[in-house]
Amino acid sequence: MNQSQIKKYIILLIFLMGGWIGPSVMAQHEEEIPDQQPKEKPTSNPSALIDAKKLLLKGDEQNAEGLLRNYIDRYPTDPVAYYELAKILTARKEYPEAKVLAEKAWELDRTNIWYQLFLAETCQFTQDYERALQIFEEIVATNPDNLDYYYQLAALYMGLGKYTEAIRTYDKIETRLGITEEISLQKHKIYLHLKDYKEAEAELQKLIQVYPDDSRYYGILAEYYMSREKKEKALELYNRILEIDPGNAYIHMTLADYYRKTGEKEKVFEELKLGFSNPNLDVDTKINILLSFYTINEIVSDLKEEAFTLARLLIQTHPDDPKVYSIYGDLLSQNQQYREARDAFLRVIAIDSSRYVVWEELLRMDLLMSDYQHLQAYGHRAVELYPEQPVICLLTALAELQLKNFTEAEKLLDRGVKMVVGNNELLAQYYMYLGDTYHALNRAAESDKAYEKSLQIRDNNPYVLNNYSYYLALRGQELEKAAEMSKRALNLEPNNSSFQDTYGWVMFKLGRYEEALEWIGKSLEDRESASGEVLEHYGDVLIKLGRTEEALDYWKRALEKEGGSKLLNDKITQRKWIEE
Repeated sequence: MNQSQIKKYIILLIFLMGGWIGPSVMAQHEEEIPDQQPKEKPTSNPSALIDAKKLLLKGDEQNAEGLLRNYIDRYPTDPVAYYELAKILTARKEYPEAKVLAEKAWELDRTNIWYQLFLAETCQFTQDYERALQIFEEIVATNPDNLDYYYQLAALYMGLGKYTEAIRTYDKIETRLGITEEISLQKHKIYLHLKDYKEAEAELQKLIQVYPDDSRYYGILAEYYMSREKKEKALELYNRILEIDPGNAYIHMTLADYYRKTGEKEKVFEELKLGFSNPNLDVDTKINILLSFYTINEIVSDLKEEAFTLARLLIQTHPDDPKVYSIYGDLLSQNQQYREARDAFLRVIAIDSSRYVVWEELLRMDLLMSDYQHLQAYGHRAVELYPEQPVICLLTALAELQLKNFTEAEKLLDRGVKMVVGNNELLAQYYMYLGDTYHALNRAAESDKAYEKSLQIRDNNPYVLNNYSYYLALRGQELEKAAEMSKRALNLEPNNSSFQDTYGWVMFKLGRYEEALEWIGKSLEDRESASGEVLEHYGDVLIKLGRTEEALDYWKRALEKEGGSKLLNDKITQRKWIEE
Protein backbone atom coordinates (compact mmCIF):
# COMPACT_ATOMS: atom_id res chain seq x y z
CA MET A 1 0.00 0.00 0.00
CA ASN A 2 1.65 3.26 -1.09
CA GLN A 3 1.80 6.41 1.01
CA SER A 4 -1.17 8.11 -0.67
CA GLN A 5 -3.40 5.09 -0.23
CA ILE A 6 -2.47 4.85 3.44
CA LYS A 7 -3.50 8.48 4.02
CA LYS A 8 -6.87 7.94 2.35
CA TYR A 9 -7.49 4.84 4.42
CA ILE A 10 -6.70 6.68 7.66
CA ILE A 11 -9.13 9.53 6.76
CA LEU A 12 -11.89 7.07 5.92
CA LEU A 13 -11.36 5.18 9.15
CA ILE A 14 -11.59 8.35 11.20
CA PHE A 15 -14.91 9.27 9.55
CA LEU A 16 -16.29 5.83 10.22
CA MET A 17 -15.31 6.08 13.85
CA GLY A 18 -17.18 9.37 14.14
CA GLY A 19 -14.06 11.43 14.61
CA TRP A 20 -13.25 14.79 13.11
CA ILE A 21 -10.09 16.04 11.44
CA GLY A 22 -9.56 19.60 12.49
CA PRO A 23 -8.56 22.38 10.18
CA SER A 24 -4.93 22.10 11.18
CA VAL A 25 -4.73 18.42 10.26
CA MET A 26 -6.52 19.05 7.01
CA ALA A 27 -4.22 21.92 6.31
CA GLN A 28 -1.22 19.66 6.87
CA HIS A 29 -2.36 17.26 4.18
CA GLU A 30 -4.21 19.68 1.91
CA GLU A 31 -1.57 19.53 -0.72
CA GLU A 32 -1.82 15.73 -0.75
CA ILE A 33 -5.67 15.49 -1.47
CA PRO A 34 -6.41 15.23 -5.18
CA ASP A 35 -8.66 17.95 -6.75
CA GLN A 36 -12.43 17.13 -6.85
CA GLN A 37 -14.18 17.78 -10.24
CA PRO A 38 -17.47 19.79 -9.76
CA LYS A 39 -20.59 17.83 -10.74
CA GLU A 40 -22.63 19.06 -13.79
CA LYS A 41 -25.95 20.77 -12.95
CA PRO A 42 -28.86 18.50 -14.13
CA THR A 43 -30.80 19.79 -17.15
CA SER A 44 -34.07 17.96 -16.41
CA ASN A 45 -36.05 16.15 -13.77
CA PRO A 46 -38.38 13.56 -15.32
CA SER A 47 -40.05 12.76 -12.01
CA ALA A 48 -41.10 16.39 -11.56
CA LEU A 49 -42.62 16.40 -15.05
CA ILE A 50 -44.47 13.20 -14.23
CA ASP A 51 -45.85 14.86 -11.08
CA ALA A 52 -47.13 17.78 -13.17
CA LYS A 53 -48.75 15.37 -15.61
CA LYS A 54 -50.48 13.55 -12.76
CA LEU A 55 -51.92 16.84 -11.53
CA LEU A 56 -53.25 17.58 -15.01
CA LEU A 57 -54.89 14.17 -15.19
CA LYS A 58 -56.60 14.93 -11.89
CA GLY A 59 -57.83 18.23 -13.27
CA ASP A 60 -55.64 20.29 -10.94
CA GLU A 61 -54.50 22.66 -13.64
CA GLN A 62 -53.51 25.48 -11.28
CA ASN A 63 -50.96 23.45 -9.29
CA ALA A 64 -49.70 21.77 -12.45
CA GLU A 65 -49.05 25.21 -13.94
CA GLY A 66 -47.19 26.33 -10.82
CA LEU A 67 -45.07 23.19 -10.83
CA LEU A 68 -44.17 23.68 -14.49
CA ARG A 69 -43.25 27.34 -14.00
CA ASN A 70 -40.95 26.41 -11.08
CA TYR A 71 -39.53 23.61 -13.19
CA ILE A 72 -38.69 26.05 -16.02
CA ASP A 73 -36.88 28.29 -13.51
CA ARG A 74 -34.73 25.36 -12.40
CA TYR A 75 -34.33 23.61 -15.74
CA PRO A 76 -34.59 26.34 -18.38
CA THR A 77 -33.19 24.17 -21.18
CA ASP A 78 -35.80 21.39 -20.99
CA PRO A 79 -38.29 21.90 -23.90
CA VAL A 80 -40.89 19.53 -22.44
CA ALA A 81 -41.92 21.93 -19.68
CA TYR A 82 -42.38 24.83 -22.11
CA TYR A 83 -44.51 22.61 -24.36
CA GLU A 84 -46.70 21.31 -21.51
CA LEU A 85 -47.19 24.79 -20.02
CA ALA A 86 -48.05 26.20 -23.46
CA LYS A 87 -50.77 23.56 -23.83
CA ILE A 88 -52.31 24.60 -20.50
CA LEU A 89 -52.38 28.24 -21.55
CA THR A 90 -53.81 27.38 -24.97
CA ALA A 91 -56.68 25.51 -23.33
CA ARG A 92 -57.39 28.73 -21.38
CA LYS A 93 -57.14 30.73 -24.61
CA GLU A 94 -54.13 32.67 -23.32
CA TYR A 95 -52.60 32.49 -26.76
CA PRO A 96 -49.87 35.17 -26.75
CA GLU A 97 -47.90 33.62 -23.86
CA ALA A 98 -48.64 30.14 -25.17
CA LYS A 99 -47.04 31.12 -28.47
CA VAL A 100 -43.91 32.40 -26.72
CA LEU A 101 -43.56 29.13 -24.78
CA ALA A 102 -44.22 27.03 -27.89
CA GLU A 103 -41.53 28.99 -29.74
CA LYS A 104 -39.07 28.31 -26.90
CA ALA A 105 -39.83 24.57 -26.92
CA TRP A 106 -39.19 24.46 -30.68
CA GLU A 107 -35.92 26.41 -30.33
CA LEU A 108 -34.68 23.97 -27.71
CA ASP A 109 -35.57 20.86 -29.73
CA ARG A 110 -35.89 21.35 -33.48
CA THR A 111 -36.04 17.60 -34.05
CA ASN A 112 -39.50 17.31 -32.47
CA ILE A 113 -42.21 17.63 -35.14
CA TRP A 114 -44.93 17.93 -32.47
CA TYR A 115 -43.32 21.07 -31.09
CA GLN A 116 -43.18 22.48 -34.59
CA LEU A 117 -46.82 21.64 -35.33
CA PHE A 118 -47.95 23.09 -32.00
CA LEU A 119 -46.06 26.28 -32.68
CA ALA A 120 -47.85 26.61 -36.03
CA GLU A 121 -51.14 26.09 -34.22
CA THR A 122 -50.44 28.84 -31.66
CA CYS A 123 -49.44 31.16 -34.50
CA GLN A 124 -52.87 30.64 -36.03
CA PHE A 125 -54.52 31.26 -32.66
CA THR A 126 -52.71 34.60 -32.46
CA GLN A 127 -53.58 35.32 -36.11
CA ASP A 128 -49.93 35.25 -37.10
CA TYR A 129 -50.80 33.38 -40.26
CA GLU A 130 -47.65 34.33 -42.17
CA ARG A 131 -45.52 32.74 -39.45
CA ALA A 132 -47.77 29.66 -39.41
CA LEU A 133 -47.42 29.43 -43.18
CA GLN A 134 -43.63 29.67 -42.95
CA ILE A 135 -43.57 26.87 -40.39
CA PHE A 136 -45.75 24.59 -42.53
CA GLU A 137 -43.62 25.24 -45.57
CA GLU A 138 -40.66 24.03 -43.51
CA ILE A 139 -42.64 21.04 -42.25
CA VAL A 140 -43.63 20.00 -45.78
CA ALA A 141 -40.04 20.44 -46.96
CA THR A 142 -38.68 18.16 -44.21
CA ASN A 143 -41.60 15.67 -44.30
CA PRO A 144 -42.40 15.28 -47.99
CA ASP A 145 -44.15 11.92 -47.54
CA ASN A 146 -46.84 13.12 -45.11
CA LEU A 147 -49.82 14.32 -47.17
CA ASP A 148 -51.65 15.64 -44.11
CA TYR A 149 -49.12 18.46 -43.94
CA TYR A 150 -49.80 19.35 -47.57
CA TYR A 151 -53.52 19.66 -46.82
CA GLN A 152 -52.83 21.99 -43.89
CA LEU A 153 -50.40 24.03 -45.96
CA ALA A 154 -52.99 24.38 -48.74
CA ALA A 155 -55.59 25.52 -46.20
CA LEU A 156 -53.23 28.22 -44.95
CA TYR A 157 -52.58 29.39 -48.50
CA MET A 158 -56.35 29.59 -48.99
CA GLY A 159 -56.83 31.54 -45.78
CA LEU A 160 -54.21 34.07 -46.85
CA GLY A 161 -55.67 34.41 -50.33
CA LYS A 162 -52.65 32.79 -51.98
CA TYR A 163 -54.79 30.76 -54.36
CA THR A 164 -52.12 29.96 -56.92
CA GLU A 165 -49.88 28.47 -54.22
CA ALA A 166 -52.88 26.52 -52.86
CA ILE A 167 -53.55 25.03 -56.30
CA ARG A 168 -49.87 24.07 -56.68
CA THR A 169 -50.03 22.33 -53.30
CA TYR A 170 -53.19 20.46 -54.29
CA ASP A 171 -51.48 19.46 -57.54
CA LYS A 172 -48.67 17.89 -55.51
CA ILE A 173 -51.21 15.90 -53.51
CA GLU A 174 -52.90 14.89 -56.75
CA THR A 175 -49.64 13.52 -58.20
CA ARG A 176 -49.49 11.18 -55.21
CA LEU A 177 -53.15 10.19 -54.91
CA GLY A 178 -54.48 10.61 -58.42
CA ILE A 179 -57.74 12.41 -59.28
CA THR A 180 -60.01 12.59 -56.22
CA GLU A 181 -63.36 14.24 -55.60
CA GLU A 182 -62.08 16.22 -52.62
CA ILE A 183 -59.15 17.82 -54.43
CA SER A 184 -60.95 18.41 -57.72
CA LEU A 185 -63.92 20.09 -56.05
CA GLN A 186 -61.62 22.24 -53.93
CA LYS A 187 -59.67 23.34 -56.99
CA HIS A 188 -62.98 23.93 -58.81
CA LYS A 189 -64.03 26.35 -56.06
CA ILE A 190 -60.69 28.17 -56.22
CA TYR A 191 -60.91 28.58 -59.98
CA LEU A 192 -64.46 29.92 -59.61
CA HIS A 193 -63.17 32.44 -57.09
CA LEU A 194 -60.46 33.43 -59.53
CA LYS A 195 -63.10 33.59 -62.31
CA ASP A 196 -61.07 31.11 -64.30
CA TYR A 197 -64.18 29.33 -65.60
CA LYS A 198 -62.31 27.22 -68.14
CA GLU A 199 -60.19 25.57 -65.46
CA ALA A 200 -63.19 25.35 -63.11
CA GLU A 201 -65.05 23.33 -65.73
CA ALA A 202 -61.95 21.24 -66.49
CA GLU A 203 -61.74 20.06 -62.88
CA LEU A 204 -65.29 18.67 -63.08
CA GLN A 205 -64.65 17.15 -66.48
CA LYS A 206 -61.65 15.30 -65.00
CA LEU A 207 -63.90 13.67 -62.40
CA ILE A 208 -66.27 12.46 -65.11
CA GLN A 209 -63.37 11.08 -67.18
CA VAL A 210 -61.93 9.17 -64.23
CA TYR A 211 -65.31 8.06 -62.84
CA PRO A 212 -67.60 7.78 -65.89
CA ASP A 213 -70.19 5.63 -64.10
CA ASP A 214 -70.69 7.95 -61.12
CA SER A 215 -73.77 10.02 -61.94
CA ARG A 216 -73.07 12.50 -59.15
CA TYR A 217 -70.31 14.17 -61.10
CA TYR A 218 -72.55 14.64 -64.11
CA GLY A 219 -75.02 16.32 -61.78
CA ILE A 220 -72.36 18.62 -60.29
CA LEU A 221 -71.19 19.65 -63.75
CA ALA A 222 -74.80 20.19 -64.83
CA GLU A 223 -75.39 22.49 -61.87
CA TYR A 224 -72.25 24.39 -62.85
CA TYR A 225 -73.61 24.78 -66.38
CA MET A 226 -76.92 26.03 -64.98
CA SER A 227 -75.06 28.65 -62.94
CA ARG A 228 -73.31 29.74 -66.13
CA GLU A 229 -76.64 29.89 -68.03
CA LYS A 230 -75.63 26.95 -70.23
CA LYS A 231 -79.00 25.22 -69.91
CA GLU A 232 -78.67 23.04 -73.03
CA LYS A 233 -75.42 21.51 -71.78
CA ALA A 234 -77.00 20.94 -68.38
CA LEU A 235 -79.98 19.13 -69.92
CA GLU A 236 -77.63 16.87 -71.90
CA LEU A 237 -75.96 15.84 -68.67
CA TYR A 238 -79.27 15.26 -66.87
CA ASN A 239 -80.35 12.98 -69.70
CA ARG A 240 -77.00 11.24 -69.49
CA ILE A 241 -77.69 10.54 -65.81
CA LEU A 242 -81.00 8.92 -66.80
CA GLU A 243 -79.08 6.68 -69.21
CA ILE A 244 -76.35 5.50 -66.85
CA ASP A 245 -78.46 5.50 -63.66
CA PRO A 246 -82.16 5.10 -64.54
CA GLY A 247 -83.05 4.26 -60.93
CA ASN A 248 -81.54 7.48 -59.62
CA ALA A 249 -83.90 8.67 -56.90
CA TYR A 250 -83.15 12.37 -57.27
CA ILE A 251 -82.75 12.99 -61.00
CA HIS A 252 -86.45 13.64 -61.52
CA MET A 253 -86.43 16.23 -58.72
CA THR A 254 -83.43 17.84 -60.38
CA LEU A 255 -85.18 17.84 -63.75
CA ALA A 256 -88.31 19.29 -62.16
CA ASP A 257 -86.20 22.14 -60.82
CA TYR A 258 -84.58 22.53 -64.26
CA TYR A 259 -87.96 22.84 -66.00
CA ARG A 260 -89.18 25.22 -63.30
CA LYS A 261 -86.26 27.50 -64.11
CA THR A 262 -86.97 27.25 -67.81
CA GLY A 263 -90.68 27.96 -67.25
CA GLU A 264 -91.99 24.60 -68.54
CA LYS A 265 -94.67 23.99 -65.88
CA GLU A 266 -96.20 20.85 -67.37
CA LYS A 267 -92.82 19.14 -67.49
CA VAL A 268 -92.18 20.20 -63.90
CA PHE A 269 -95.25 18.30 -62.73
CA GLU A 270 -94.46 15.23 -64.87
CA GLU A 271 -90.99 14.99 -63.35
CA LEU A 272 -92.38 15.46 -59.86
CA LYS A 273 -94.83 12.61 -60.39
CA LEU A 274 -92.01 10.35 -61.58
CA GLY A 275 -89.95 11.29 -58.55
CA PHE A 276 -92.81 10.77 -56.10
CA SER A 277 -93.50 7.36 -57.67
CA ASN A 278 -89.94 6.26 -56.91
CA PRO A 279 -89.87 4.52 -53.50
CA ASN A 280 -86.10 5.06 -53.33
CA LEU A 281 -86.53 8.83 -53.09
CA ASP A 282 -86.65 9.53 -49.37
CA VAL A 283 -89.98 10.58 -47.93
CA ASP A 284 -88.63 13.72 -46.25
CA THR A 285 -87.49 15.14 -49.58
CA LYS A 286 -90.94 14.54 -51.01
CA ILE A 287 -92.66 16.13 -48.01
CA ASN A 288 -90.45 19.22 -48.25
CA ILE A 289 -91.43 19.55 -51.91
CA LEU A 290 -95.11 19.25 -51.00
CA LEU A 291 -94.71 21.93 -48.36
CA SER A 292 -93.61 24.32 -51.08
CA PHE A 293 -97.18 24.14 -52.39
CA TYR A 294 -98.35 25.99 -49.25
CA THR A 295 -98.53 29.62 -48.40
CA ILE A 296 -98.67 30.44 -44.69
CA ASN A 297 -102.35 29.57 -44.31
CA GLU A 298 -103.51 27.74 -47.41
CA ILE A 299 -102.59 25.72 -50.45
CA VAL A 300 -101.56 27.81 -53.42
CA SER A 301 -104.82 27.81 -55.39
CA ASP A 302 -103.42 27.06 -58.84
CA LEU A 303 -101.34 24.18 -57.44
CA LYS A 304 -104.11 22.50 -55.47
CA GLU A 305 -104.77 19.67 -57.91
CA GLU A 306 -101.07 18.92 -58.30
CA ALA A 307 -100.58 18.94 -54.53
CA PHE A 308 -103.30 16.35 -53.97
CA THR A 309 -101.99 14.16 -56.81
CA LEU A 310 -98.50 14.16 -55.32
CA ALA A 311 -99.86 13.51 -51.83
CA ARG A 312 -101.73 10.45 -53.05
CA LEU A 313 -98.58 9.21 -54.83
CA LEU A 314 -96.73 9.73 -51.58
CA ILE A 315 -99.18 7.44 -49.80
CA GLN A 316 -98.93 4.81 -52.55
CA THR A 317 -95.12 4.66 -52.39
CA HIS A 318 -94.80 4.93 -48.58
CA PRO A 319 -97.99 3.31 -47.20
CA ASP A 320 -96.48 2.51 -43.79
CA ASP A 321 -95.02 5.90 -43.02
CA PRO A 322 -97.25 7.98 -40.69
CA LYS A 323 -95.74 11.24 -41.97
CA VAL A 324 -97.34 10.81 -45.41
CA TYR A 325 -100.83 10.56 -43.91
CA SER A 326 -100.07 13.54 -41.70
CA ILE A 327 -99.13 15.77 -44.64
CA TYR A 328 -102.15 14.50 -46.59
CA GLY A 329 -104.37 15.31 -43.62
CA ASP A 330 -102.91 18.83 -43.51
CA LEU A 331 -103.71 19.31 -47.20
CA LEU A 332 -107.27 18.11 -46.71
CA SER A 333 -107.73 20.31 -43.67
CA GLN A 334 -106.46 23.36 -45.56
CA ASN A 335 -108.98 22.52 -48.25
CA GLN A 336 -111.74 22.30 -45.61
CA GLN A 337 -112.28 18.57 -46.25
CA TYR A 338 -112.52 17.93 -42.54
CA ARG A 339 -113.95 14.41 -42.59
CA GLU A 340 -111.30 13.18 -45.04
CA ALA A 341 -108.63 14.98 -43.02
CA ARG A 342 -109.84 13.26 -39.87
CA ASP A 343 -109.59 9.87 -41.60
CA ALA A 344 -105.99 10.66 -42.56
CA PHE A 345 -105.13 11.67 -38.99
CA LEU A 346 -106.79 8.51 -37.67
CA ARG A 347 -104.51 6.55 -39.99
CA VAL A 348 -101.50 8.32 -38.51
CA ILE A 349 -102.32 7.44 -34.92
CA ALA A 350 -103.17 3.86 -35.94
CA ILE A 351 -99.55 3.53 -37.10
CA ASP A 352 -97.97 5.69 -34.41
CA SER A 353 -100.07 6.92 -31.49
CA SER A 354 -97.22 8.98 -30.01
CA ARG A 355 -97.69 12.01 -32.29
CA TYR A 356 -99.26 14.66 -30.09
CA VAL A 357 -99.74 17.25 -32.85
CA VAL A 358 -101.77 14.76 -34.88
CA TRP A 359 -104.03 14.02 -31.92
CA GLU A 360 -104.68 17.74 -31.53
CA GLU A 361 -105.49 18.11 -35.23
CA LEU A 362 -107.78 15.07 -35.09
CA LEU A 363 -109.80 16.65 -32.27
CA ARG A 364 -109.94 19.96 -34.10
CA MET A 365 -111.48 18.22 -37.10
CA ASP A 366 -114.16 16.76 -34.81
CA LEU A 367 -114.85 20.22 -33.43
CA LEU A 368 -115.07 21.79 -36.88
CA MET A 369 -117.57 19.10 -37.91
CA SER A 370 -119.46 19.41 -34.61
CA ASP A 371 -119.02 15.66 -34.16
CA TYR A 372 -119.04 15.85 -30.38
CA GLN A 373 -119.52 12.12 -29.80
CA HIS A 374 -116.33 11.36 -31.73
CA LEU A 375 -114.55 14.28 -30.05
CA GLN A 376 -115.59 12.98 -26.65
CA ALA A 377 -114.36 9.43 -27.32
CA TYR A 378 -110.99 10.34 -28.85
CA GLY A 379 -110.56 13.32 -26.55
CA HIS A 380 -110.56 11.12 -23.45
CA ARG A 381 -108.06 8.76 -25.12
CA ALA A 382 -105.85 11.75 -25.87
CA VAL A 383 -106.12 13.02 -22.29
CA GLU A 384 -104.94 9.62 -21.05
CA LEU A 385 -101.95 9.73 -23.40
CA TYR A 386 -101.11 13.38 -22.75
CA PRO A 387 -102.37 14.25 -19.25
CA GLU A 388 -100.22 17.40 -19.09
CA GLN A 389 -101.48 18.99 -22.32
CA PRO A 390 -104.06 21.74 -21.63
CA VAL A 391 -105.22 22.08 -25.27
CA ILE A 392 -106.27 18.42 -25.40
CA CYS A 393 -108.06 18.84 -22.09
CA LEU A 394 -109.93 21.93 -23.33
CA LEU A 395 -111.08 20.30 -26.59
CA THR A 396 -112.39 17.29 -24.67
CA ALA A 397 -114.18 19.58 -22.22
CA LEU A 398 -115.90 21.31 -25.15
CA ALA A 399 -117.28 17.94 -26.28
CA GLU A 400 -118.70 17.29 -22.81
CA LEU A 401 -120.11 20.83 -22.67
CA GLN A 402 -121.90 20.41 -26.01
CA LEU A 403 -123.22 17.00 -24.97
CA LYS A 404 -124.55 18.67 -21.79
CA ASN A 405 -122.30 16.60 -19.54
CA PHE A 406 -121.63 19.70 -17.48
CA THR A 407 -120.12 18.03 -14.43
CA GLU A 408 -117.57 16.17 -16.59
CA ALA A 409 -116.85 19.38 -18.49
CA GLU A 410 -116.20 21.17 -15.19
CA LYS A 411 -113.73 18.47 -14.08
CA LEU A 412 -111.75 18.74 -17.30
CA LEU A 413 -111.75 22.55 -17.25
CA ASP A 414 -110.69 22.71 -13.60
CA ARG A 415 -107.91 20.25 -14.35
CA GLY A 416 -106.71 21.93 -17.53
CA VAL A 417 -106.73 25.54 -16.35
CA LYS A 418 -104.05 24.67 -13.78
CA MET A 419 -101.74 23.44 -16.56
CA VAL A 420 -101.77 26.61 -18.65
CA VAL A 421 -98.43 28.41 -18.42
CA GLY A 422 -97.36 31.40 -20.49
CA ASN A 423 -100.38 31.31 -22.82
CA ASN A 424 -102.85 34.04 -21.94
CA GLU A 425 -105.02 33.41 -25.00
CA LEU A 426 -105.57 29.80 -23.94
CA LEU A 427 -106.13 30.83 -20.32
CA ALA A 428 -108.81 33.35 -21.38
CA GLN A 429 -110.58 30.58 -23.31
CA TYR A 430 -110.52 28.31 -20.28
CA TYR A 431 -112.22 30.93 -18.11
CA MET A 432 -114.74 31.65 -20.88
CA TYR A 433 -115.83 28.01 -21.02
CA LEU A 434 -115.78 27.75 -17.24
CA GLY A 435 -118.23 30.67 -17.26
CA ASP A 436 -120.48 28.80 -19.71
CA THR A 437 -120.23 25.60 -17.65
CA TYR A 438 -121.01 27.25 -14.29
CA HIS A 439 -124.02 28.96 -15.89
CA ALA A 440 -125.29 25.59 -17.13
CA LEU A 441 -124.85 24.24 -13.58
CA ASN A 442 -126.90 27.19 -12.22
CA ARG A 443 -123.89 28.61 -10.34
CA ALA A 444 -124.29 32.21 -11.42
CA ALA A 445 -121.75 33.79 -9.06
CA GLU A 446 -118.99 31.44 -10.18
CA SER A 447 -120.00 31.96 -13.80
CA ASP A 448 -119.72 35.75 -13.48
CA LYS A 449 -116.36 35.42 -11.73
CA ALA A 450 -114.98 33.19 -14.50
CA TYR A 451 -116.13 35.63 -17.20
CA GLU A 452 -114.53 38.51 -15.31
CA LYS A 453 -111.22 36.62 -15.19
CA SER A 454 -111.42 35.94 -18.91
CA LEU A 455 -112.05 39.62 -19.66
CA GLN A 456 -109.17 40.67 -17.40
CA ILE A 457 -106.86 38.67 -19.65
CA ARG A 458 -108.49 39.63 -22.95
CA ASP A 459 -111.06 42.38 -22.68
CA ASN A 460 -112.12 42.28 -26.35
CA ASN A 461 -113.30 38.70 -26.65
CA PRO A 462 -116.71 39.14 -28.31
CA TYR A 463 -118.00 35.73 -27.23
CA VAL A 464 -117.29 36.36 -23.56
CA LEU A 465 -118.87 39.80 -23.81
CA ASN A 466 -121.94 38.34 -25.53
CA ASN A 467 -122.48 35.34 -23.26
CA TYR A 468 -121.83 37.25 -20.06
CA SER A 469 -124.25 40.01 -21.03
CA TYR A 470 -126.93 37.52 -22.13
CA TYR A 471 -126.83 35.58 -18.89
CA LEU A 472 -127.01 38.80 -16.88
CA ALA A 473 -130.05 39.76 -18.94
CA LEU A 474 -131.69 36.38 -18.34
CA ARG A 475 -131.31 36.97 -14.62
CA GLY A 476 -132.31 40.63 -14.90
CA GLN A 477 -129.11 41.72 -13.17
CA GLU A 478 -126.71 44.59 -13.96
CA LEU A 479 -128.61 45.37 -17.15
CA GLU A 480 -126.71 48.55 -17.96
CA LYS A 481 -123.42 46.64 -17.69
CA ALA A 482 -124.94 43.89 -19.85
CA ALA A 483 -125.99 46.48 -22.46
CA GLU A 484 -122.49 47.98 -22.56
CA MET A 485 -120.82 44.58 -22.98
CA SER A 486 -123.32 43.43 -25.59
CA LYS A 487 -122.80 46.62 -27.59
CA ARG A 488 -119.00 46.06 -27.51
CA ALA A 489 -119.49 42.53 -28.83
CA LEU A 490 -121.65 43.88 -31.66
CA ASN A 491 -119.05 46.49 -32.55
CA LEU A 492 -116.50 43.70 -32.87
CA GLU A 493 -118.80 41.47 -34.96
CA PRO A 494 -121.69 43.63 -36.26
CA ASN A 495 -123.17 40.92 -38.52
CA ASN A 496 -123.30 38.17 -35.90
CA SER A 497 -126.99 37.25 -35.58
CA SER A 498 -126.52 35.73 -32.14
CA PHE A 499 -124.96 38.97 -30.88
CA GLN A 500 -127.84 40.94 -32.42
CA ASP A 501 -130.35 38.78 -30.58
CA THR A 502 -128.45 39.22 -27.30
CA TYR A 503 -128.44 43.00 -27.58
CA GLY A 504 -132.13 42.95 -28.47
CA TRP A 505 -132.87 40.79 -25.44
CA VAL A 506 -130.94 43.15 -23.14
CA MET A 507 -133.04 46.02 -24.57
CA PHE A 508 -136.16 43.96 -23.90
CA LYS A 509 -135.16 43.51 -20.26
CA LEU A 510 -134.52 47.24 -20.04
CA GLY A 511 -138.06 47.87 -21.36
CA ARG A 512 -136.79 49.44 -24.56
CA TYR A 513 -139.07 47.36 -26.77
CA GLU A 514 -138.74 49.25 -30.05
CA GLU A 515 -134.94 48.85 -29.95
CA ALA A 516 -135.39 45.23 -28.93
CA LEU A 517 -137.67 44.64 -31.94
CA GLU A 518 -135.12 46.25 -34.26
CA TRP A 519 -132.13 44.18 -33.10
CA ILE A 520 -133.89 40.82 -32.73
CA GLY A 521 -135.48 41.50 -36.12
CA LYS A 522 -131.99 41.90 -37.61
CA SER A 523 -131.00 38.52 -36.20
CA LEU A 524 -134.05 37.02 -37.94
CA GLU A 525 -133.13 38.15 -41.44
CA ASP A 526 -132.28 34.54 -42.26
CA ARG A 527 -135.54 33.15 -40.87
CA GLU A 528 -134.99 29.61 -42.09
CA SER A 529 -131.92 29.16 -39.89
CA ALA A 530 -133.31 31.06 -36.89
CA SER A 531 -133.42 29.08 -33.67
CA GLY A 532 -136.51 28.52 -31.56
CA GLU A 533 -135.01 30.77 -28.86
CA VAL A 534 -134.69 33.78 -31.21
CA LEU A 535 -138.19 33.27 -32.66
CA GLU A 536 -139.58 33.13 -29.14
CA HIS A 537 -137.73 36.33 -28.21
CA TYR A 538 -139.24 38.13 -31.18
CA GLY A 539 -142.69 36.98 -30.14
CA ASP A 540 -141.99 38.22 -26.59
CA VAL A 541 -141.15 41.70 -27.91
CA LEU A 542 -144.26 41.75 -30.13
CA ILE A 543 -146.56 40.81 -27.25
CA LYS A 544 -145.09 43.69 -25.19
CA LEU A 545 -145.83 46.03 -28.09
CA GLY A 546 -149.44 44.84 -28.18
CA ARG A 547 -149.08 42.91 -31.44
CA THR A 548 -150.61 39.74 -30.02
CA GLU A 549 -151.46 37.83 -33.20
CA GLU A 550 -147.99 38.37 -34.64
CA ALA A 551 -146.51 37.27 -31.32
CA LEU A 552 -148.54 34.07 -31.35
CA ASP A 553 -147.36 33.37 -34.90
CA TYR A 554 -143.69 33.61 -33.86
CA TRP A 555 -144.21 31.55 -30.73
CA LYS A 556 -145.82 28.79 -32.79
CA ARG A 557 -142.92 28.86 -35.20
CA ALA A 558 -140.56 28.57 -32.23
CA LEU A 559 -142.36 25.36 -31.20
CA GLU A 560 -141.24 23.77 -34.47
CA LYS A 561 -137.56 24.60 -33.76
CA GLU A 562 -135.10 23.71 -31.05
CA GLY A 563 -134.14 26.20 -28.35
CA GLY A 564 -137.50 27.46 -27.15
CA SER A 565 -138.21 27.79 -23.42
CA LYS A 566 -140.32 25.47 -21.27
CA LEU A 567 -142.89 28.23 -20.93
CA LEU A 568 -143.55 28.50 -24.66
CA ASN A 569 -146.77 26.45 -24.65
CA ASP A 570 -148.07 28.39 -21.66
CA LYS A 571 -147.41 31.66 -23.47
CA ILE A 572 -149.39 30.50 -26.46
CA THR A 573 -152.23 29.17 -24.34
CA GLN A 574 -152.45 32.25 -22.12
CA ARG A 575 -151.66 34.66 -24.97
CA LYS A 576 -149.23 36.64 -22.83
CA TRP A 577 -145.56 36.87 -21.90
CA ILE A 578 -144.58 34.83 -18.86
CA GLU A 579 -141.29 35.62 -17.12
CA GLU A 580 -139.07 32.67 -16.28
